[in-house]
Amino acid sequence: MVLAGVLMGCLAMAAPDQPPVSAEKADERAGALLAKMTTEQKLELISGHNQFFIKGFPELGIPQLYMSDATQGVHIRPQLSNQLEKSVAFPAPIALAASWNPDLAYAYAKAVGEECRAGDVAVLLGPGMNIYRVSQCGRNFEYFGEDPYLIARMVERYVRGMQDTGTMATLKHFVANNTDHRRRTSNSIVDERTLHEIYLPGFKAGIDAGALAVMTSYNQVNGEWAGQSRAVITDLLRGQLGFKGLVMSDWTSVWDAEKIIKSGQDLEMPGKANIVKDAARLLAEGKVAMADVDRMARSILRTCIALGLHDRPVKDERFLAKFADHESVALQSAREGVVLLKNNGVLPLAPKGTGKILATGTFMEKLPRGGGSADVLGYNAVLLKQAIAETYGERVTFVAEPTDEQLKAADVVLLSTGTLDKEGADRPFALAKADEARVQRAVSLNPRTVVIVNSGGGIQMTDWNEQAAAVVYGWYPGQVGNRALVEVIAGLTNPSGRLPITIERRFKDSPGYGYVPAGEDVGKGLKRGEEMAKPVYPIEYKEGVFVGYRWYEAKKIAPLYAFGAGLSYTTYAYGQPVIAKANAKRGEAVTVTCTVHNTGKVAGAEVVQLYVRPAKAPVPRPEKELKGFAKIPLAPGEVKTVTFTLNPRDFAYWDVARHDWSVAPGRYQVLVGGASDRIAGEASVTLE
Repeated sequence: MVLAGVLMGCLAMAAPDQPPVSAEKADERAGALLAKMTTEQKLELISGHNQFFIKGFPELGIPQLYMSDATQGVHIRPQLSNQLEKSVAFPAPIALAASWNPDLAYAYAKAVGEECRAGDVAVLLGPGMNIYRVSQCGRNFEYFGEDPYLIARMVERYVRGMQDTGTMATLKHFVANNTDHRRRTSNSIVDERTLHEIYLPGFKAGIDAGALAVMTSYNQVNGEWAGQSRAVITDLLRGQLGFKGLVMSDWTSVWDAEKIIKSGQDLEMPGKANIVKDAARLLAEGKVAMADVDRMARSILRTCIALGLHDRPVKDERFLAKFADHESVALQSAREGVVLLKNNGVLPLAPKGTGKILATGTFMEKLPRGGGSADVLGYNAVLLKQAIAETYGERVTFVAEPTDEQLKAADVVLLSTGTLDKEGADRPFALAKADEARVQRAVSLNPRTVVIVNSGGGIQMTDWNEQAAAVVYGWYPGQVGNRALVEVIAGLTNPSGRLPITIERRFKDSPGYGYVPAGEDVGKGLKRGEEMAKPVYPIEYKEGVFVGYRWYEAKKIAPLYAFGAGLSYTTYAYGQPVIAKANAKRGEAVTVTCTVHNTGKVAGAEVVQLYVRPAKAPVPRPEKELKGFAKIPLAPGEVKTVTFTLNPRDFAYWDVARHDWSVAPGRYQVLVGGASDRIAGEASVTLE
């Protein structure tokens, strides 16, 4: 047997990498600079500059620092000078999450961070990590799925990869920002336990990994805008999560200078708004204290000094020579993120076969990608048509609008469909009518139709899924990801992606169904003035901790595709999990091992998933919760042993009476398998 890997629990990550300048020294230096600054300079520092900058004061040795979006690569802003000529468009973060590979998240973030250094970007405005609560959210593509444990493990490695390049990572959007429908006029009503169990673990993991910045969100949280809420920033983020770095507002998301200054916020972006307009008056009237302003300015200075941004140039053009390496990381990320959801045997479609292929659909000649601040144009883009043509040559015919006869005559149809999601609006779960009709027509006329989906989240596939021969989820693949997608279709890459989300049959099955105010439709974004003219609407998180697969399992609603699902061109068999000690004390680590065997004839990588289920609980708890995973490469016939270490937090729930985590005594089942609905074995441990 081979020890394949040890997956640590939530509390077991190594101490964060230390910034170049110690916290004590950085604070001392920040204090010395602060003493030299005028009140006017302090107010300019805490209110942003020229849309995307932290204002510099060269006469004081304080550099101007540029901040750029986003998680999936460097967003180039042509209206600004000194921008990169090009940047790699990586697969969307939800595709990275589908890889279930935290080491890949590190490599991905490191590559993005190196491009930041090449482009004089001091602060990356990512990673985004808001929970996939509803499939319609327009920014789901920017995030890491529905499960807080999976998000935490991916985000902590992303933060390390980014900051190891000397680029500051920004965790966003804090907090409970799970829709972009009228995001500035939505009020997320969410309870304490739900926040701690579902919406905060990703942020906590990023903070524990050393993230130096956090961005607050557009929405209200329990009745106050997050970016000016003392309960959100001082009490929750700084107090309970222990964050000590720079907090910034999202762009034009705060409205009251007094509340901003007193909330624990540090930096109002994009500046030239509330603080610049009102702070001097508020100081004169005694409504805010200079100590509050000093705290904000000192926090900005201290954080930037700690990362070394006052001691070295940000720009390092040596990283321009690494862009080819970054493309390779992007390609590997796409390979590992493609999810084969269904296959009746039509795939793999070997390149050297003889059957005729018809290729058609939405994204054959257009690169699918998410819109808004996260959009990365990329270069050297490989379109789906190009990748298919390079692989299948004369076997394939491309037809934009095939006739019934052409569809019927093809030995295989490759049909592209999906959505173009964007910031500032949600989108319907259902495909556009024309796209839905195109898919239904193709699968009804040719039973060997392979449907290729590019989207930032789940879409409604219920009315054609059964008739499709195969369904391949390619997300937003980045500039070279279509090559990876076709590699999977051709069998040149064995698919190893697994869903980081649940895909429901109908949106009404979703825990967030009904969040849109009566009479309003998703899909159309509003300008800021139009949005702010509308009344704030409540989004009640009535489902509590039952989000994603937790909801569907508790309500006995069968989804179309379960969380963690994904097929391979080989098969895997599991041994029963073994727990080292049948009885353990609360507070002890619990070690679990299991074997996984590649029983097929093709090399592959299985994502071994571990879930925990309490036999009894003092509060309502999900049927099971993900508490470990490992991506294990296996040669044909190979067997490996996987070891998981479960820590106390992995058995815990948030106790609202104690305002802390609690582990109830009793028996817990530990379940292991290849998906949330494909459990292969279980064992139990009793915690005393």
